[in-house]
Amino acid sequence: MGEWGFLGSVFDNLQAHSPMLGRFWLFLMLMFRILILGTVASDLFEDEQLEFTCNTLQPGCKQVCYDKAFPISQYRFWVFHIVLIATPSIVFLLYATHQNKKKALRPKSRRSSIQNYKDDRRLRRLYIINVIFRIIAEVAFLVGQCKLYSFKVPAQYPCDRFPCPYTVDCFTSRPMEKTIFLYFYFGVGVLSAFSSIVELFYSSIKWFCCNQEDFDLEDRACKNLQNFRQDESGKKTMSDSASGSVQLKKGSVKSSKTISTKGKRGKYVSTRTCMV
Repeated sequence: MGEWGFLGSVFDNLQAHSPMLGRFWLFLMLMFRILILGTVASDLFEDEQLEFTCNTLQPGCKQVCYDKAFPISQYRFWVFHIVLIATPSIVFLLYATHQNKKKALRPKSRRSSIQNYKDDRRLRRLYIINVIFRIIAEVAFLVGQCKLYSFKVPAQYPCDRFPCPYTVDCFTSRPMEKTIFLYFYFGVGVLSAFSSIVELFYSSIKWFCCNQEDFDLEDRACKNLQNFRQDESGKKTMSDSASGSVQLKKGSVKSSKTISTKGKRGKYVSTRTCMV
């Protein structure tokens, strides 16, 4: 299971950037593909070429007959499928991590919020491209599995390829168990493709139709709040200037109402201010 640890960690980090349907697809990948393929299927298919026998001892006949029966091993076919699907997810995860670091370093302002919104839309577009690639890969591998293996692993293969001296019969190990695995992985593939198609339509409608209206409302609210603050600051400035002019007028009135009194010796000895 050590070789599956990297892909498991990638899909585990990807769920933080995925909607609910995307997390369901990740659950299918981790539980019904990676886990089962790394535990049960590895023991089932690791000795299939050794257990593939033909009723002849002609050198090279067994190898060419095995190549005819299994152009590619089912186990390697499914591993290649998982790696191919994981590649765009890794690219999306790297880009999302880079954008989150840039967003964390931005100062909080209206311009940064608009830039964050644009980055989120760009990130969601990349996620939609990832889902489209996933759907194409799922459908392509379902068709490839039907073409290569059909829905049954036969117990006996007649083979007349060179260097076989005649038509020989070759036999596979555990054909019924391998047939069950074919049905199982085909069913998981159909369910994964269906969930990805539903996720594509749901995410496109939610992110690019409804979310634009929410951002317009938020932008209008920010503009209204900014205008309200400007009006409040303008009113405050006007009130401050008006109070200053009133104080100046009062000071002039006070100075003009100063009364002087004369002492007994004919000199001005004291003053008194009248408050108006």
